[in-house]
Amino acid sequence: MNNDRYAGFMRRALEAARRGWGETHPNPMVGAVLVENGRVVADGYHARAGEPHAEMMALRNLGRAPAPGATLYVTLEPCCTTGRTPPCTEAVIRAGIKHVVVGATDPNPQHQGQGFAQLRAAGVEVVEGILAEECADLNLIFNHHITTGRALFAGKIATTLDGRMATRTGQSKWITGPTARRDAMHWRRLFTAIGVGAGTVLADDPQLTSRNGKAEWCPVRLIFDRTLRTVTEKLPQVYVDAHRARTIVVTGALVEKSKYAILENQGVAVWTLPAKNDAAWFAGLRQKCAEAGLSGLLIEGGPKLLSAFLQADELDYLFAYRAPKFLADAEAAPVFTGPPRPRLADAFTLKDVRHASLGDDQLLRGFIEYPQTKN
Repeated sequence: MNNDRYAGFMRRALEAARRGWGETHPNPMVGAVLVENGRVVADGYHARAGEPHAEMMALRNLGRAPAPGATLYVTLEPCCTTGRTPPCTEAVIRAGIKHVVVGATDPNPQHQGQGFAQLRAAGVEVVEGILAEECADLNLIFNHHITTGRALFAGKIATTLDGRMATRTGQSKWITGPTARRDAMHWRRLFTAIGVGAGTVLADDPQLTSRNGKAEWCPVRLIFDRTLRTVTEKLPQVYVDAHRARTIVVTGALVEKSKYAILENQGVAVWTLPAKNDAAWFAGLRQKCAEAGLSGLLIEGGPKLLSAFLQADELDYLFAYRAPKFLADAEAAPVFTGPPRPRLADAFTLKDVRHASLGDDQLLRGFIEYPQTKN
C-alpha cells in the first residue's frame, strides 16, 4: 500500500475527528477508521472528555471482531495510559489488529512515542507520520497547552489589502465577505474563550457567540475593561442575555465599587488583575485562565487590546483574514500599533503558516514569532 492510499484513509479519519470540533476540551480531537480489504468498514471519533476515544468507538461501531489483516487509521498516536478511559493501545491489541497507521505523534512529553512502543512490542506494525501536519494542526490549541502549560492566546483580524481594519470614520462592516465570516464563526467554536476590549463592546454591542449553521453556542466571554466603562445605564447584551453567566469582566482594582455590584447582581463574574505593570497583569491573566480551565482564548478586538498583547509578546497565534479591497487612506484605522520598527529584522513573523481561500477573501494563520531584538 503506497502513501497516497494511506493519505486517503487518513483524510477519512480527519473527517471523523472534526465531528468533535470544539467539544473535546481539554482533550484533543481524534478520529479513527477501520479498513478491511481496501474498504472502510467502521469509523469513530472522540466526542468529549470522559467518553470513549476514537479507536474504541471505531471498534464498537464495527460491532464484531475485525477481519484478519484489518488496518486501523488514527489521527493521533493511541494513548497507552489509564485516565478517565482505559488505554487504547490495549484495546487495539486485544482486537487482534496487526496494522496501525497514525497521523500525529502525541505531543505530551510524558507520553510521546510510548503508544507506538507498546503496539510494536505486541507485534503490531505501525506506520507513523501520514498527513502529520494536518493531523497536528487539528489540535493546535491542545498541542500548545499540553507542551507549554499555558492557554493559547490567539488574535483574529480582518483587514483590507493595505492593512486597515476600518475607515477613518470607523466603518468596518463588512470588510470581508460572508464565506470568511462563516469561517471565523467556525474557528470561534473551537476556542474555550473569546475576548474583546471595552471599545468593541461600546461600539458594536456584540453577542460573542458562535452561530455557524448549528444551535447558538456561547464560549466564556472575557471583556477587557480596566475601568468598567462598559457598565453603562443600558447594559450591553453580554451582561444581560441568557449567556451572561459565561461572561467575565477583566478589570483593575481602582474602579467604582457600585459598578462591581451591578455586574454581581447580573451574575457576571469579575477578575481583578494587578495594574502595576504589564508583566504582572499578563501573568495574572494567564493564572486566571489556568484556574478556569481555559486552554484557548481568541481575541477578536479591538486594535488597542490586540496591540497590547502583541507588544507584550503575549499573542501566540494569529488568524488574519484579508479582503481584496484597499482604502489608500493614511487616516484609516490600522490593526496593530506600537513603537517604530525601522528594520525588517525587527518585524513580527508567522511560522507554521497555513492558507485558505474563502470566496474572494483569504485567511493566513500561524504562530507568531517575535523578533530577537527590540527597539
